[in-house]
Amino acid sequence: MSKAKAKRTVSTAKTQQNKNKNNTAKKKHFFERKFKKKRPLSNDPGKAQPPKDAQLFSANWKTLQEILKASQPEKKEPVTPKYQNGALQKKEAKENSSKNISKSNTGPKQKDTGKQVKHKTVSNNVPKDAQVNLKVPAVSQTSHPTAPKRKKDSGKSNSKQAAKKTKSDVEERKPTEADLWFDDVDPDDIEATIGAEAADIMRKKQGIHDTKDTESALVKEKAFEGLTRAVAIDCEMVGVGVDGEDSILARVSLVNHFGKCIYDKFVKPTEKVTDYRTAVSGIRPEDIKDGEDVRTVQREVAEILKGRIVVGHAIHNDLKILLLDHPKKKIRDTQKYKPFKKIVKSGRPSLKLLCREILNVKVQQGEHSSVQDAQATMRLYTMVRKNWEAEIKANQKSKNSDKKGDDQTSGFISGRQRNHKQ
Repeated sequence: MSKAKAKRTVSTAKTQQNKNKNNTAKKKHFFERKFKKKRPLSNDPGKAQPPKDAQLFSANWKTLQEILKASQPEKKEPVTPKYQNGALQKKEAKENSSKNISKSNTGPKQKDTGKQVKHKTVSNNVPKDAQVNLKVPAVSQTSHPTAPKRKKDSGKSNSKQAAKKTKSDVEERKPTEADLWFDDVDPDDIEATIGAEAADIMRKKQGIHDTKDTESALVKEKAFEGLTRAVAIDCEMVGVGVDGEDSILARVSLVNHFGKCIYDKFVKPTEKVTDYRTAVSGIRPEDIKDGEDVRTVQREVAEILKGRIVVGHAIHNDLKILLLDHPKKKIRDTQKYKPFKKIVKSGRPSLKLLCREILNVKVQQGEHSSVQDAQATMRLYTMVRKNWEAEIKANQKSKNSDKKGDDQTSGFISGRQRNHKQ
């Protein structure tokens, strides 16, 4: 009984194996029929085939171009060669990728099969000549699913976009006062970052004159050009000695009450110049090589200053280098004037700072000019001349009254002493 059972189990196992083999063969046959590979394009010379070698690109393109010309209507634009070759190359790549996917995946998606069937049915109902024309855009759609369609008026739209860009650029280059709403930025910084036009707008907004208008702001046009009751002075110096630490006179400039230059001379150096300080003084060797003798300059300047009000900035330095002295009551120093100090909030304000904050004029941009500095100091003085002179007169009166009081008290005391002695 045991042997019979063993034979039955063996026979049943064999039959089961045969059934499994038949099932696998049927499945294989079913999938081969269902997912049959695409037929390659026919070898008909009238039809364009994708190129396989680099040499076939040109020949394939020529044949494809002839077919397209015959099949396309006249209104349609010819397709560019780069697009066709690129599309055909992408078709080959896609076919290779689809083959690899079909081998690796056991069950491909139904959408792909639907697309394949759709292309086959369309190609059967269309003539042979137009078949290539229909296949090419199908490849482009599959290879570029997200690419936007080209329009015939794309050139016009591009030109409009370019015109809009140029208009926007022009508008950006020409800022307005509304754009420059801030007022605490230096116009020079604006000029460096935004441009000259924006800097000019900011200067006008802040009331700052341009460098071209500096002379017109400091000098009165069609004014008297001779000597006046008040004159302004400024000197330029050069360095002598070790490392140019010591200074000697190199240029002297004087202007009258209206800013007109009445004296301007270079001075011949009495010692060897070791530092011309050109970046600040503006003096060069050729300027003072044939300059005036220092004694002659001292004498001429002293004659001009005699009996006049002398205006300057840190004027003690100018008088010291000229080896001259002047009465204190006749000196008007813009660096020491208290109202100027309060305005700029500085104990020893520079001439550049005073001109920028009070005159809204820029001076000493780069190399200095003694003429311009003298004009700037005179303009500062004339702006506040009435108040300045009134303060000086008031101080003098108070001093005189104090002296008179002291004299009276001293005379009263001396009289009482005399009466007491008698």
